[in-house]
Amino acid sequence: MDLKAAIGQFFDDKGQINLPEQLTLAGLCETLYMVEAASGGADRDCLRFWDYSSNREGDYTDYSRKQINTRIKAVAARLQQIGTLGDRVAILAGNSPEYMFGFLGAMYAGMAPIPLYDPTEPGHGDHLTAVLADCEPKFILTNSASAAAVRKLFASRPAAERPRILTIDALPDSLAESFVNPMETEAGKQLAASSTSSPLDLVAFLQYTSGSTRTPAGVVLTNRNIMTNVLQIFAAADLKLPLRVVSWLPLHHDMGIILAAFCVILGLKIEMMNPRDFIQQPSRWLEQISAGEEGEHTYTIVPNFALELAVRYGRPAEGQTLDLSRVDGLIVGSEPVTPKAINQFIETFGGYGLDTNAIRPSYGLAEASLIVSTPQTDTRPLITWVDRERLNEGTVELVDGPADNAAALVSNGQVARPQHLVIVDPETRCEVPDGTVGEMWTHGDNTAAGYLDRPADTAETFRNTLAGRLPENSRAEGAPDDDRWMATGDLGVIVDNELYITGRRKDLIIIAGRNHYPQDIEYTVDHASDHIRPAAIAAFAVPGDEVEKLVIIAERDLGRDSDGDAAAIDAIRTAVSTSHGVVPADIVIVGPDEIKRSSSGKIARRVCRRDYLA
Repeated sequence: MDLKAAIGQFFDDKGQINLPEQLTLAGLCETLYMVEAASGGADRDCLRFWDYSSNREGDYTDYSRKQINTRIKAVAARLQQIGTLGDRVAILAGNSPEYMFGFLGAMYAGMAPIPLYDPTEPGHGDHLTAVLADCEPKFILTNSASAAAVRKLFASRPAAERPRILTIDALPDSLAESFVNPMETEAGKQLAASSTSSPLDLVAFLQYTSGSTRTPAGVVLTNRNIMTNVLQIFAAADLKLPLRVVSWLPLHHDMGIILAAFCVILGLKIEMMNPRDFIQQPSRWLEQISAGEEGEHTYTIVPNFALELAVRYGRPAEGQTLDLSRVDGLIVGSEPVTPKAINQFIETFGGYGLDTNAIRPSYGLAEASLIVSTPQTDTRPLITWVDRERLNEGTVELVDGPADNAAALVSNGQVARPQHLVIVDPETRCEVPDGTVGEMWTHGDNTAAGYLDRPADTAETFRNTLAGRLPENSRAEGAPDDDRWMATGDLGVIVDNELYITGRRKDLIIIAGRNHYPQDIEYTVDHASDHIRPAAIAAFAVPGDEVEKLVIIAERDLGRDSDGDAAAIDAIRTAVSTSHGVVPADIVIVGPDEIKRSSSGKIARRVCRRDYLA
């Protein structure tokens, strides 16, 4: 099957995306499978799952196109027997093949999957409880590894109030024979007759926010949103075929689930494992991206902390071979990308055939389906030094190299077209010129439909109108003059057509009238003492008698003890005072893994602040 041609049919000669109104993700998945099966490709293996639970070297299981299709339809058929179109289906399990079969099986049944996680996932019990209360799923999909924990989670509820729990790997393959296209069922025909929306605009799934900045909110993503963003990524990243994807990302996170679904739907080759297996031994990820066949192009997506872990614990042993020459795309996202992590990764692994242009710091968020921007030039990864004072004042002035008055910014490339991204003054809601810091607003069909049952939040985030565009060189040129601009809540600046993320609006630290970005302060702390665990720092402001006060919480590095805390605190206080002109009111050093994080692993500054004040 010519996948390039299959993808290309959705783009016109102007680069715009045109999707058939009857198309759904499930429909695309089934169509591509049938085309390949008809040409004899049903037995081609395309999904490999690695399990390290009983073998340090790992055991793997391969799944062919036919096996995947059968398992998806078995799940869908069982859901059709007990539910109806539009029912919500939560997936409570760890990374596994069953997770993907359940996710796509719910879509095949015309239901809305909600990717979540095993209830035993540490530190996220409150988040899971809040999400389940918000979405009220009718069914729970799990696997045998997580089934006991899932049943325990709902044991205290009266039987009539519990969702129906299905164990995916207990469903027989024979169920697949009874699967029916949901639009051909009685409920499907009624929906088609009464609905004013096309199948393309039906809900594909709900992606819950991590909860690091607000009560978890369900982002409603339609088939149009996801397919548009997948096509945008395909074009912006200039993906080369044949490709192979390696991922340990948690499937409950938007990066993990959309990447995996993208591969399974298109029949692309993907190798997966559990996040904990990467964290326990980062070399496993490196070994997998090093593998692959001659002529394949390898792609992987990771958060910034993965680069740090790989440098610290993933270096090849003496005599061990590592070939990273086939890595065409190492996309870094989900959290702020630091110059330190990038430079150390290049320094450590550049000698193993890694093309530094393969490293692509990118920006995205669930509200935009996944990716908003990624580098699309050969100047990647691009690290730019700017004057810190001018940056805090809201403008950019380039400076040479590291210096006390300099802040390092990592470019997140260019917007993935067709999509618009503008920088606005959040107070006036007007577009500002390049070189000016402001809130990032986006406009495109990849933008989510809104938040589940939250009309006020939906209006605030997704229904914005530009109050003014630049008279010349407006980045909104070609976008309709409507109320469909999405306010990301993130601050950024565009310099020389490169997008730099400077922080979140509501995370901004303002002391004595001066702005300070928490990421910038955390970067300074990260370099102030080797007693501190890298990328495990939270900086935030708390109320003071006259002005806000700066508080820093940092984790002690692995293998360090509390005897070194006092010296580290002195070093941090000196470094922050010298670099930022503000003396921390309090510096707290805690043990490893004690800083609160979101379900996707991001430092939850607001939760840290709340707990500190309490």
